[in-house]
Amino acid sequence: MVALGGNALAPDATHSSIADQFRHARTSMAPLVAFAKDGWRIAIVHGNGPQVGDELVRQEMARHRAPPLPLGVLVAGTAGWIGYMLQQSLENGLARQGIKREVITLVTQTLVDPRDPLLDDPSKPIGHELREEDVEDLRRHGIAVGRDGAGEWRRLAPSPKPIGVVEAALVRRLVAAGVIVIAAGGGGPAVYRSEELGYEGLDVVVDKDRVAMVLAIELAADVLMFLTDVAGVYRGWGTPGAELIPRLAVDEA
Repeated sequence: MVALGGNALAPDATHSSIADQFRHARTSMAPLVAFAKDGWRIAIVHGNGPQVGDELVRQEMARHRAPPLPLGVLVAGTAGWIGYMLQQSLENGLARQGIKREVITLVTQTLVDPRDPLLDDPSKPIGHELREEDVEDLRRHGIAVGRDGAGEWRRLAPSPKPIGVVEAALVRRLVAAGVIVIAAGGGGPAVYRSEELGYEGLDVVVDKDRVAMVLAIELAADVLMFLTDVAGVYRGWGTPGAELIPRLAVDEA
């Protein structure tokens, strides 16, 4: 089970064109080719923090020309086009090594509790870092902003805890058949179960690391791997005393 950070695809706010993101996608997928060659069954979850934030900016700028799309729909959209980048990059990498493995992107839905108190607490940073002059303007328009772990101003979105992936059984069958599956992109569009209507969407962003954990349990994965744009896990991240943790015991975690 691989969790790929959205920042690993767009680490630089000034260099996040699609061409740059494809380049980062190819780099990020390269290590997985070796795992595929060794016969590992692989599922991939990716983030979308910078990408979905950019999508919100596009929606706001074009709101007078076309009806804006809500956050939940934008999460589904980024799951599609980021999945396309990863899928193509992985397929090309496998082909170069002569490895015959199929790759597929699934837009899956992430089940959350509609009573989760985190729904009322915008706390997950999305988008690239903001300029100081933009912060007050966003606040005037009712958009939540705050500082991230690195001390940068970012947009904030509610981020409820995932309790399941609706299409987990399908992912399990595909992975068991040897297909490399990209699922729960951007944490997956969040849904809850309504007695009257069935699944209903929510305008939130679910943390992809938490969804990767839930899906790893559903798949009975042997390994849960996080690919990020930093060297590793830090104690005291964003502080002068930040310390890299090269190995972490379960009790300490």
